[in-house]
Amino acid sequence: MVNQAGVVTAKAIRVLIVDDHAVVRAGLAKILGAESDITIVGEARDGLEAIEKAQELKPDVILMDIFMPRCSGLQATVAIRQKLPDARVLILTISEQEDDLFQALRFGAQGYLLKSATITEVADGVRMIASGEAMLSPHIVSRLVAELREKANEPALSTREVEVLQLLGEGLSNTEIANRLFIGESTVRTYLHRILDKLQLKNR
Repeated sequence: MVNQAGVVTAKAIRVLIVDDHAVVRAGLAKILGAESDITIVGEARDGLEAIEKAQELKPDVILMDIFMPRCSGLQATVAIRQKLPDARVLILTISEQEDDLFQALRFGAQGYLLKSATITEVADGVRMIASGEAMLSPHIVSRLVAELREKANEPALSTREVEVLQLLGEGLSNTEIANRLFIGESTVRTYLHRILDKLQLKNR
């Protein structure tokens, strides 16, 4: 494959960009497409088009907005995951609401980033999602951790689980979290599984 920078990439990550704003799609396509290991295979302007394009193009990662006409990004994520179980969805949105984060993860998204993220964070998020890891906005995670500590009716997270969640929010990979905490990658995955279970989210 050849990306927009003219660089041949043997195993480029194939990305579908979904957003109802043409300028956002164009900007993401231009900047992400310049990455040597990322290729933009298509764009969609709403959830219905995203479902069609996903089935047609079978991208590695779908970069999905939430609030769109005709069909929201969350509805599209459910439909895409039903038709393409191996599809990986990274939500890119303006919403900082924990409910939207929870719903996105319940519906099958593997990552959640805010549109205030830097292009480096978005590109790294695409790479992490493509490799099978999770990616959460640090800002959202910080608020989530604080909220979980305050709410007595929420499932309590252990000190180690909170550490793992915070590091995940900082954008660290499973390997980096393992190295930081001096534990194995399999142990990190176990902690993530427990965290998602306690938050009543579907572990993917």
